[in-house]
Amino acid sequence: VYKYNSCFMPSEMVACIAAEAISILESMHSKGYVHGDVKPENFLLGQPGTPQEKKLFLVDLGLATKWKDPATQQHVDYDQRPDAFRGTVRYASAHAHLGRTASRRDDLESLAYTLVFLHRGRLPWQGYQGDNKSFLVCKRKMSTSPDILCGLCPQPFKLFLETVVNMKFDEEPNYSKLISLFDVLIGPNPSIRPINTDGAQKVCVRVGQKRSRLINDDDDSNARKKIRLGVPATQWISVYNSRSPMKQRYHYNVADNRLAPHVEKGNEDGLLISSISSCVDLWAIIMDAGTGFTDQVYELSPHFLHKDWIMEQWEKNFYISSVAGANIGSSLVVMSKGTPYTQQSYKVSDSFPFKWINKKWKEGFYVTSMATSGSRWAIVMSRNAGFTDQVVELDFLYPSEGVHRRWDNGYRITAMAATMDQSALILSMPRRRPRDETQETLRTSQFPSAHVKDKWAKNLYLAGICYGRTVA
Repeated sequence: VYKYNSCFMPSEMVACIAAEAISILESMHSKGYVHGDVKPENFLLGQPGTPQEKKLFLVDLGLATKWKDPATQQHVDYDQRPDAFRGTVRYASAHAHLGRTASRRDDLESLAYTLVFLHRGRLPWQGYQGDNKSFLVCKRKMSTSPDILCGLCPQPFKLFLETVVNMKFDEEPNYSKLISLFDVLIGPNPSIRPINTDGAQKVCVRVGQKRSRLINDDDDSNARKKIRLGVPATQWISVYNSRSPMKQRYHYNVADNRLAPHVEKGNEDGLLISSISSCVDLWAIIMDAGTGFTDQVYELSPHFLHKDWIMEQWEKNFYISSVAGANIGSSLVVMSKGTPYTQQSYKVSDSFPFKWINKKWKEGFYVTSMATSGSRWAIVMSRNAGFTDQVVELDFLYPSEGVHRRWDNGYRITAMAATMDQSALILSMPRRRPRDETQETLRTSQFPSAHVKDKWAKNLYLAGICYGRTVA
C-alpha cells in the first residue's frame, strides 16, 4: 500500500485505508472467519495498469480460523492456551499473545496497531529481542494507553483503538460506526481518496502461501465495562466460596517471627491453615475449621520451596496444601494429612510453565496450589485432586472476562497467584458439584478485612488470596 518503512503516511490516506480495511474485515467476518494476521504487509493494492490498481486487497489467509460454527451458526467456545500464539508479534492483539481463541475483536485490534504504524512509522514495542519477546511486547501493549499510543494521531485513531481493545470475546462489531469514525478525516470529497472504494470488500489469497490453512463465510452494543481501560494497580485478589457456617480466622502483615504464635493459637482453637499469601515480604494466613485435614506441618524457608524438606514430608504422607513466596526469595510451605491426594509434583520456573502444566494434565495431575516469588512461579500439581477438568486464565491484568465465562460453564477458582506483571487463576470442574456453587472475587488495595466479615455474614468464606497485578 505504501512505503511505510521510510516515512509517515498522511492521516487522510490512513483513514481511507482504515475505512476500506474495516469493510474487508466485515465481509470476511460475515463468512464466519477471522483473518488472524492483520498487518501492513497483508494489505495490497491491485496490479498497476489494471482496473484493480486502486482497489485494496487483504492477502495471506494462512492463519485464518473460524469464529462461527458453520453447523450451528453459534460463536465458537472461548478458551485460553497460553502457549498457543498465532500471528505477528508487532501487530497481534493482546488476546492472541495470551493464547485466547481468536474472534472478530482480534482482527480489529491488529488493524488499530497497523493504522497507528502507518501514520507514525513506528510502534512503542518495536525492538524487543529474545525468547521472551512476545511476553515483553504483550506487557507493553497492555500498559500503553490509547491516549499515549495515539498521542500524535488524530482523534479517530484513539477512538477506534479504545473501542476495539474493549470488545468482548463474542461481541459483534459495529462496522459502520467504526468506519464513520474516520469520516472527519476522509471528508466529503472522494477525489482526495488515494484508493477506490469500489470493490473494497474483495478478499484474495497471495500466491504461494507459506501457511497451511486456506479459508472459504452482522447496532451498537449497550454501555459496558471497559476491559482494558483503567489505572494499573497492585492489589489483593480474594476468592470466597459458599460454605456451611464455620469458624474462620485471618492474619495479615505477619512478620516471620510472628508466624508461629498465630499458627499455634489457631491450632489450639481447632483451626488449620487453608490458604496463605505474601505481600511485601509479610505473610497473610487464613485458618479455618473446615479444611478436613487431620494433621499439618509447615516450613518457613529462605529458599523458594525447600526440596529436601518437602520430600521428607512426602515420605510421611503429608502433601502440599498451601504455598506462598516472598519477594526476597523465601517461601512458606504448608503440608497436610487428610488430603485426597495420592501423588504430587511441583515445578519452579522463571515464567508461567503452561507447557509443563499441560503435560501433567495428560498424566492425571491437576494444579492444587501456586505461588510466586518476584517474577518466579511455583506450581504444585496432585493426583486425585477431585476435579474432572481444569483451565488456566493468565493475564497482565485481572482476567475478569475469562473468569466470568468459566463460571458460566461450571468452573470454580481453585488456585491463584500473581507477580507484579501477571495474575494467573486456575479454574476447575469439581467431580462432586457443591450444593451452593456461589463464588465471588474481590480486588482491594488493602487486605479485605472489612469485606471478609461482610462475606461471613452471608456464609461466604475466604477460599484463596494473592497479591499482585490487576487494574483499578
